[in-house]
Amino acid sequence: MTTSLSATDKQQDNGFRQVFSISELNRATRSILEGSFPLIWIEGEISNLARPASGHLYFSLKDSGAQVRGAMFRNRSIHLRFRPENGMQVLVRAKVSLYEPRGDYQLLVEHMEEAGDGALRRASEALKQRLEQEGLFSEENKKPLRKYPRCIGVVTSPSGAAIRDILSVLKRRFPVIPVIIYPVAVQGEAAAGQIVSMIELAGARNECDVLVVGRGGGSLEDLQTFNDELVARAIHSSPLPVVSAVGHEIDFTIADFVADQRAPTPSAAAELLSPDREELQQQLLRLQSRLHQSIKRQLTRARERLHWQQKQLQHPGKRLQDIAQRLDELEQRLKTACSHQLRHKRAELNELAARLRHCTPAYHIQNTLTKCATVRNNLYSAMRHQLENSRQRLLMQIRQLDAVSPLAVLGRGYAIIQTVPDGIIVRNSRSVAAGDQIEAKLGSGRIRCRIQETMDD
Repeated sequence: MTTSLSATDKQQDNGFRQVFSISELNRATRSILEGSFPLIWIEGEISNLARPASGHLYFSLKDSGAQVRGAMFRNRSIHLRFRPENGMQVLVRAKVSLYEPRGDYQLLVEHMEEAGDGALRRASEALKQRLEQEGLFSEENKKPLRKYPRCIGVVTSPSGAAIRDILSVLKRRFPVIPVIIYPVAVQGEAAAGQIVSMIELAGARNECDVLVVGRGGGSLEDLQTFNDELVARAIHSSPLPVVSAVGHEIDFTIADFVADQRAPTPSAAAELLSPDREELQQQLLRLQSRLHQSIKRQLTRARERLHWQQKQLQHPGKRLQDIAQRLDELEQRLKTACSHQLRHKRAELNELAARLRHCTPAYHIQNTLTKCATVRNNLYSAMRHQLENSRQRLLMQIRQLDAVSPLAVLGRGYAIIQTVPDGIIVRNSRSVAAGDQIEAKLGSGRIRCRIQETMDD
């Protein structure tokens, strides 16, 4: 769409003027802005940041002289690798547009990243995490430092404050330690390569016991060389123990985590590696005094031992008599021990023989036969007892059954009356009539009768 805002293009040939509505004006302006600017990079400070529930980001980007509104929609903001905040300096890739409902000129941001120190910190942190996962920070890989190094190597700028501080401390504390300087640039594009080369050179020459790698304080950008991956891997691969001494006490770089030891400052590194001359002198005096006292005690004990041994010297004949007496005593003790041992072994043999007899098949067979006989007798006794109990229970049940048996009732003069020929038991006089034939079962035998007359009670 190509639309011009000039009055001549909106005026027809007959002189009639077409009036823009606000919506048409904003739509035309938006088309012109979006068509005139490609995607551009803009750096500025975030302010007025808003995060609605939709997930979009709305903010202003400003510098010292102006500001512009910006929007980053959710489909773009979800890819951010950091959380934007007010006051953060950022670099954005955006297209210029206009929000038609309000007529606000704005930036539609498609990509955002931290600018300046923020980006450096983020990159350093990402590298730090990756190297830590690879094990470069592991305590198991740290090399120990010599208590008294014979030579100290320093990888730093030969004209920087770091080397002056290190040499000043060493001169005060222990000036006899030689120092080898491996000169490098400590910032700039070539600095990392020079530091790596000097660390490798120091390791190849093997002319010092420990290597100090560092520089004086500075900004995060100044210290960025010591956050370089190549420098970190060179420190980790160094055959010499490495002490990191970068910046001030509050400064931390990746080199500090990879090194075998971190010193908060170059001066602290020099103090860490050098003994105190005065303290060593006092220690030597104390050791000298202790050595003299020890020698005197050793001489005194040697004289006393010599005097005692002189007193213990005896005539060879007396010595031989003592040895002979000692041999007789040992012989008697040997006989006694042998006799005691023989009795002990004989008792053990008797005990084993008794245990063996108990383990023979004949013993087990006899023992089993005895147990079988006992079990058989117990079984017979239990069977007789059980049979007697059963017989008594049977007799009792017979008596109980006889007491309730119908035959016993019949034996006392009662009879069971049944109709003939149906065999139906007659329980009352109404179930038969005169002339019917019935049969009576008695306690012994049966009789047949014919009813002459029925009577009710």
